[in-house]
Amino acid sequence: MNNEQRNAHVRRQILSALLEMLKTQEIDEISVISLVKKAGVGRASFYRSYESPADVLRQEEERLMGEWEGQFENDSSASFNAVLISLLNFYRAHGSFYQALYRAHLEDTVMYTIVDSFPIDEDIPNADAYRQSSLAFMIYGWIHEWIRRGMQESGEELVRMIEQSQKNRR
Repeated sequence: MNNEQRNAHVRRQILSALLEMLKTQEIDEISVISLVKKAGVGRASFYRSYESPADVLRQEEERLMGEWEGQFENDSSASFNAVLISLLNFYRAHGSFYQALYRAHLEDTVMYTIVDSFPIDEDIPNADAYRQSSLAFMIYGWIHEWIRRGMQESGEELVRMIEQSQKNRR
């Protein structure tokens, strides 16, 4: 096993142990010492990649979002609904991780990921910037509540519910 493979293995062990511990403990109660003991790795291995147990979750969320974004990098033809459905289904496929993130009170990482995916250039008109920001936070609101409620609906079902609620408001 080369260094890269060994580091990936250690990171997986740490993440797995942390997710298991989060089922019974709050993130603030989990020490690095107890985490590395459960993961079966050394403290130096932990600190080579992370600063804290919360950092483990933040980095995994970034990795997952990079994986999802890779699906759309070269597809500018995808409709907004198709991208949203894909994102929701991706979150649902990784539901145990995202629910652990929420149990650890780190849902802000999801918010930042969504908001950052709606880049607002300083040169665009204010109305466009406000519209982009509103859309980003509206999507985060939907996703936040959906994850909080256990991700019961598929991406398609959630988007249909949202569309229906918009029609009912008219």
